[in-house]
Amino acid sequence: MDYLLEVGVEELPARLAEHLIDQLQQSGEKMLKENRIGFESVAAFTTPRRMTLYVEGIATVQTDLVEEVKGPPCKAAFDQSGEPTKAATGFAAGQKVPVSSLVVRKTPAGEYVFAEKRIEGRPVAAVLSEQLPALIKGLSFPRPMRWGDLDFRFIRPIRWLVSLLGDQVVDFEIGGLRPGCITYGLRNFSIEPLEVHSVEEYFNELKGASVILDQEERKQKIWMLFQEEAARVGGQVLPDDDLLEEITHLVESPTSLAGEFDSRFLKLPPEVVITPMREHQRYFPVWDESTRQTRSLFTGPLAQAINR
Repeated sequence: MDYLLEVGVEELPARLAEHLIDQLQQSGEKMLKENRIGFESVAAFTTPRRMTLYVEGIATVQTDLVEEVKGPPCKAAFDQSGEPTKAATGFAAGQKVPVSSLVVRKTPAGEYVFAEKRIEGRPVAAVLSEQLPALIKGLSFPRPMRWGDLDFRFIRPIRWLVSLLGDQVVDFEIGGLRPGCITYGLRNFSIEPLEVHSVEEYFNELKGASVILDQEERKQKIWMLFQEEAARVGGQVLPDDDLLEEITHLVESPTSLAGEFDSRFLKLPPEVVITPMREHQRYFPVWDESTRQTRSLFTGPLAQAINR
């Protein structure tokens, strides 16, 4: 069984996306381990509209906990004939275990009596329902926002929640919202909500709505599109890892274009031409390998894709 949490938000800052991904994944793993919830893997994703935690192979019940409680010294717990004393029976009663279940352990301070208490695991859905608000509230970022009359701060206003354990909604409340079976596709291009009744449906519906949830897959698609555009006009894309990272977190559904500017601007120093393209317009310069110069061409994300 798998678990999925989606926090739908207003536009996330691209510069904070990688930090949020790492933080969400690490916090998710920590929550699961601290609450004795078994799992196979944990992944986190972000797009401009959503933060998603995906737990693959999650257990349905917590692992039982065996807890040892230290009691009185052995010599005080049993008399010379080995019978339990009032110290032993009182300790056993206080721990709600039979006196016959007490065990003796050697410690640096000598032999002591211990009570073994088994705490049975609870259903994971119930544990998640209790822990998820703290997980979300525990995420940290610079300059969190408040909205409405809520006494709650987050990176951006939360607009919807999805919380699915297999096909079961795991309920909780945060920011005046409760999770349901509704998510959303591309802003301005997918107005109708998407109904998702299982983790599998969630991934299928987003894919059908042209949303690439996995940021690594999105990055590869963007780079491939830019290279294709540059090759179409007979050039190569000048690599820029930071710019590619930023564009990856500006779009949910990559689209590209190639454009041209007046070649007389190439008389300017290359840095004067390239810097505005990269830093202000989020474009990749096109390089001409035969002349070893920048061409009066560029490729980048389609403007409407950025605004989705």
